[in-house]
Amino acid sequence: MGPRPPPLESLKRFWPEIGGLDPPTHPPPLKEEGPSAGGSPGTHRKAYYHPAYFGRSMANLNVAILGPQGYAKEVGKKGTSTDITFYNLKRGESTVTIVEPTRYPERLAPLFFAASLAKKAVLVVDAIDAAFGEGVIMLQALGIREGYIILRNYLDPGRVNPVIKGTVLAEYEQIDDDPIALRERLLDEADKLQEATPSPEERGGAIPVDHFFNVRGIGTVVLGTMAEGVIRKHETLRVLPGDRTAQVRSIQKHDDDFDWARAGDRAGIALKNIEADELDRGDVLASDEALRSESSLSARAELIRYWPAPLKEGMVLHIGHWMQFLPARVASVEAGEDWRRPLLKLELEKPLVYRPGDRAVICPLEGSKLRIAGILELP
Repeated sequence: MGPRPPPLESLKRFWPEIGGLDPPTHPPPLKEEGPSAGGSPGTHRKAYYHPAYFGRSMANLNVAILGPQGYAKEVGKKGTSTDITFYNLKRGESTVTIVEPTRYPERLAPLFFAASLAKKAVLVVDAIDAAFGEGVIMLQALGIREGYIILRNYLDPGRVNPVIKGTVLAEYEQIDDDPIALRERLLDEADKLQEATPSPEERGGAIPVDHFFNVRGIGTVVLGTMAEGVIRKHETLRVLPGDRTAQVRSIQKHDDDFDWARAGDRAGIALKNIEADELDRGDVLASDEALRSESSLSARAELIRYWPAPLKEGMVLHIGHWMQFLPARVASVEAGEDWRRPLLKLELEKPLVYRPGDRAVICPLEGSKLRIAGILELP
């Protein structure tokens, strides 16, 4: 049996998840061996670190930047870009993942995807127009309660405040148009996040797939943001919808290798036993047995106050949840006494993956100027 690990108190100077202190750039080893273990420059020696160091934690803050295209490039380093574009910030063990809806406003789905991935939003306002209003409604529907508003083009807060009154954005802080200051502010907020290394008992993870591809010598790689729980290296996961499975070969977070990923982490996961051409955006890798996959739903809707009329049988809606944005036909409507709280029966184009109790966004894209109708309480 090897030597016992040092007591907890002696580790506190190394790892913030244990002791709450900032670690040095490279932690001092527990033991050194070699010709000059004391350390003269250029001397070859071996360093031995406590195993807890390699289970280090990394706090990640997910932020949506909504507004003029390309604003986020002044804040972070550009990463994956399709209909949504990711930008990254990293300082020490703290990271910020920024997502911007690249192909919005011509398509609504990128706005939904960007906002649904975020814990915090930055709304950059050049004008009080349809895109501004749609952004406000989407953030309200998703319940994004933390964020900032940046007013440009000499917009007066007196014009904006009445529009956002009664929404989650009324609590957003209004800040100056300074991308560099915003970058530092977001990193400071990421620094404050406390994320301990997960215990061995923590499981029940789910990661919706937003991008996927094949890498020579590695195989299938998926990118996504952890929705819940913990996923671990070598774990076998369900691939939903359907009855497929895949094994986790490796996990990377912001270019560093990890043995796990947890809720809120932006992760790249290399997989065994599945090919990239078997995957679609919106598929969910999961160890959470509570997740459901349904192509027919009976669920209560809550329509926003701006929605002008009752939903009707035969309407085609899009249902947004995680990285899914699926067409659904209204099979029946039971309005009761309040048409803004109808019970809907929906037939979806493909199964929707969700955890009971989650909320989805209802988006009528056909024949309506208003493209967000409300939320759906998933059974």
